[in-house]
Amino acid sequence: MDSTRRQLLTGIPLIGAGALLVGCRRSEPGGASNERQSSGEGTQEPPDVTATEDLMREHGILRRALLVYKECASRMRQDLASVPPDALEKTAQLFRVFGEEYHEKKLEETHIFPALKKTPNPAAVYVDVLTAQHTRGREITDYILAQTAGDKIPVNSGEDFINALESFVRMYEHHATVEDTLVFPVWKKLLSAEAFDDLGAQFEEIEQEQFGEDGFEAALRRMAEIEESLSLANLGMFTAPEPPKRR
Repeated sequence: MDSTRRQLLTGIPLIGAGALLVGCRRSEPGGASNERQSSGEGTQEPPDVTATEDLMREHGILRRALLVYKECASRMRQDLASVPPDALEKTAQLFRVFGEEYHEKKLEETHIFPALKKTPNPAAVYVDVLTAQHTRGREITDYILAQTAGDKIPVNSGEDFINALESFVRMYEHHATVEDTLVFPVWKKLLSAEAFDDLGAQFEEIEQEQFGEDGFEAALRRMAEIEESLSLANLGMFTAPEPPKRR
C-alpha cells in the first residue's frame, strides 16, 4: 500500500488500476479527526458529507483533470512538444485510479445504476449510455497511458492523440453534467432518508478501503501538483476578457 501511494505522488508509472492514492484524514476545526462516531444509544451519526455531495465533489476532481486535457490539447495543436508527456500520464493515472476504478466501478456501477434500473424513473434511460461511456473512457485512458509512456508523444500519432483528448473531454463534460443534474438527484429521491444516510456512511467506508484514508484529499493534492507543473494553477488566468464595447 505504501509503495503504490508513493508511486502516485512521485509520478512513477502505476501498475494496474487498483493502485491506491496517498491518504490523509479530514480534520474538523480544532484538529479533531472527522471520523464517524457512535452515539450513546449505539446509533451511527450520518457522515458530514452526504452521498450526493461526495459524488459531485469527486466529479470536481475529474473536471479538473478534463481541464488539463483540454488545455494541453490546445497547446499541442500549436506545438506537439510543448506539453511534457509525464504530466498527461499522471493525469491519466489519477483519472484511472480515482475516477474509473473507484468512482465509477465502486460507487456508480455498483450502487447507483442498478438502483435506477429497478424502478421506473426519468434517469433510468441514461444508465446504459452512461455505462457505455465508462467503457469508452477506459479505452481512451489506456490509449493516453500508452502514448505518454515515453519521453515524447510520437509525432506520427500527434493528431490522433489530440483528438482522443478532446473527444474524452467532450464526452465526460456532458456525462458528468447529466449525472449531477439528473441521475444523482433522482437516485436520492428513490431512497428513504435512513437508507441515504447509510449509503453515505458506506461510501466513506469504501473510500477508506480503497485508499487507506481520505482518497478525495489525496486526489485533490495530486491534481494541484499536476496543474502547478503545467502553469494552470492560477484561477485568474481563466477570467474571460471584457466583451466588446457597444458602438
